[in-house]
Amino acid sequence: MQIYSLFKSGFISIVGCPNAGKSTLINLLIGSRLSIVSPKVQTTRHRIMGIFNDSQSQLIFLDTPGILKPRYKLQEHMMQTVEDSLKDADVIVLVTGPEPSLLPEPDFLKALQVLNKPLVIVYNKIDQLQESQMMEGLAYWKQQFPESACLPLSALHAFNHPALLNELKQLVPEHPPYYDSEALTDRSERFIASEYIREVVFARYHKEIPYSTEITIDEFKTSPKGLHLHATVWVERETQKGILIGHGGKALKQLGSSARKQLELFFNAIVHLKLHVKVEPDWRSRDQKLKQWGY
Repeated sequence: MQIYSLFKSGFISIVGCPNAGKSTLINLLIGSRLSIVSPKVQTTRHRIMGIFNDSQSQLIFLDTPGILKPRYKLQEHMMQTVEDSLKDADVIVLVTGPEPSLLPEPDFLKALQVLNKPLVIVYNKIDQLQESQMMEGLAYWKQQFPESACLPLSALHAFNHPALLNELKQLVPEHPPYYDSEALTDRSERFIASEYIREVVFARYHKEIPYSTEITIDEFKTSPKGLHLHATVWVERETQKGILIGHGGKALKQLGSSARKQLELFFNAIVHLKLHVKVEPDWRSRDQKLKQWGY
């Protein structure tokens, strides 16, 4: 019988403004490309759990949507996800950086100060800075949160993340592991597949199309010939549907081809993917539809 008396395990909420690099950081920490990444804001819509395991600890990272002021129902649900993740966490990591857009609103910073939970500041994207600029930024955050560790880091270039892991191992409580040592996430393969398809939409399209798009997986089957997926790409307007399909279905075929390659890398299997495009008017502002789709 294994004894866990000295084992440490806890939930760590990763928060920050859009484009702070939260998802890139979590992928780096867990050693797997779990959370989708895009230079566009609002890529992360759900709370996505990524799990780090070693012989003495289990760190359960909660990737959350970027902090913003909600403009419609979907964004309200996203910000509720952030709030719930802060309540559930044993430790909070605030990911920030040198750009003014990566500085959260004062009200959010005040909320962090009164949570009375261990907090680590990650000053990300230091590869963009001179050393004097980096030191200035670190000094600013140390002044804001004098009791918290403040670490310089570059998630993009995999710099200094071991120091962050070590800091977090010290802060999480002694507790038996919550999940099996081989677990990577609590999310289903269907969910991961839908996220990878949505990532390709974010990469290929601009303006409103990425934000008006939702992906549902209608069929997910395995066979000796590989993984068989049928997915629906939902949009809000007929014009968006036409753009996604393209002349003679060419755009949709290209979208499917790009998504299939990404899915094959993650699942390490041959993927047979069929995509359909459907219209669901104004779905981002409809509570019933958001609930149906897991928000």
